[in-house]
Amino acid sequence: MTLDTTTLIGRAPEALSIDERRAIAGRWAALEIYSPATTPLRRIQALGDSVAECARQLKQRGLDPQRFEFVLMTPPYA
Repeated sequence: MTLDTTTLIGRAPEALSIDERRAIAGRWAALEIYSPATTPLRRIQALGDSVAECARQLKQRGLDPQRFEFVLMTPPYA
C-alpha cells in the first residue's frame, strides 16, 4: 500500500486502520509528551524514517522536538 503519510498527521495512532499501520511499520512517529499541565491529545505530529527526520518536520512547523516522544511504529497485532 502506498500511503501519503501527511494524511496521518494529527491522527491518533490507535485510530489508524490495519492497512495504515502496516504501511508505516518501521517508521518513527513523534507524539507530544504528556504532562498534567498540557494533557495533549495523543496525536501523530510527525512521521519519518528516523528521529532526526521527525525532529526536522516538527521544527519546520515551529514545534519544539524536546516536547515530543519518538515512537517506532509497529505492525498491527505485533
